[in-house]
Amino acid sequence: MAEPLLSRVPRSALAAGIVALIATGLAVLAALAGSVLPDRTGPPVESLVVERTVLSAPGTIELVVRNAGPDPVTVAQVSVNDAFVAVTGGEQPIGRLASETLRLDYPWENGLPYTVSLLTSTGAVIEHAIPMAAATPAATSASLLQVALLGVMIGVVPVLLGMTTLPLLRRAGPTASRVLMALTVGLLAFLAVDAGIEGLEVGAAGAAAFGGSMLFVLGAALAFLLLAGTQRLIPDTTRAGRVALLVAIGIGVHNLGEGLAVGSALAVGELALGTSLVVGFALHNTTEGMAVVAPLTALPPVPAQPDRTVRPGRLLLLAIVAGGPAVVGTVLGATLTTESHATFLLGLGVGAIVQVIVLLVPQLRRPEGGLDLPVAAGLGAGVVLMYVTGLLVAA
Repeated sequence: MAEPLLSRVPRSALAAGIVALIATGLAVLAALAGSVLPDRTGPPVESLVVERTVLSAPGTIELVVRNAGPDPVTVAQVSVNDAFVAVTGGEQPIGRLASETLRLDYPWENGLPYTVSLLTSTGAVIEHAIPMAAATPAATSASLLQVALLGVMIGVVPVLLGMTTLPLLRRAGPTASRVLMALTVGLLAFLAVDAGIEGLEVGAAGAAAFGGSMLFVLGAALAFLLLAGTQRLIPDTTRAGRVALLVAIGIGVHNLGEGLAVGSALAVGELALGTSLVVGFALHNTTEGMAVVAPLTALPPVPAQPDRTVRPGRLLLLAIVAGGPAVVGTVLGATLTTESHATFLLGLGVGAIVQVIVLLVPQLRRPEGGLDLPVAAGLGAGVVLMYVTGLLVAA
């Protein structure tokens, strides 16, 4: 019997033919849509979202706006507290998903609230509130260095401090080791839930045109799948070392989003810096260092087996992986972050942490199966510990 015709066509040629067929069909649909659809009778749908507010020298307010609607938007006039002001920028229509910087000439004062009203060419009014005016710090090399140093103090150093508990953790027996892993899972679970709540809230306040809260879901899914697909490619001579590195990666991606939030708050003057805040972050993130080294309790230092010895260089690498992203996050947050950026990065952190939890949970079971009371207590202790230390970093 002769083979079917399609079976003799090379797969590359078949794929190209299918893609061409689909593209042709979509082009025909697009050409016919204009003649089939009824004429539009309603007004344009206009939606502007203020992504960033910059209060520079007294007398200037800068608004970075983005068109989150389907139709172009033209800003005709702008008023501040019901007084019309001179505006630079926005003379041309702002297309869908495009952004524009509006510079308002207005003598604002520190500590006072302001309501900015954007009047479009169709008469629609879009309002933006500034709860309390404060000068936006200028992004200079010195200020960015200071922000980066803050990232080191709240990210890398606390993780290193938490990792110093490794010698003590190593003396634990098999049951205590499972309790420590349960504590790690509890810590990570709290981080995932906390970041998830924050990510959904930030996403809801962002531009709906980019998906809003769906950006968080997208980031979480991508991180989860990427970490799941690449964990076997991570080079390490032991499974415990690989697990520790995966925990550090998950915490590091989370700390990127945490640093982003800190840098954003610094940029708009909403974060009250002080010794108590730095110490609070240190206590909070020290527990993350404990979570990183908990898997290494299975690697006791044996001089005759160098591959099972946890060298200082490895610990330093784990600390940089887990805490270093906080430095990058604070710098990014102080310069160019928006709600959409923050939502996506928080999603990445949650997805990475969930993948690590999935990896660790099987290690909590007893040899005969199931969880015992000490492991359950370890899970609860991890959640409570993160909750208590999290209260110290409220800003």
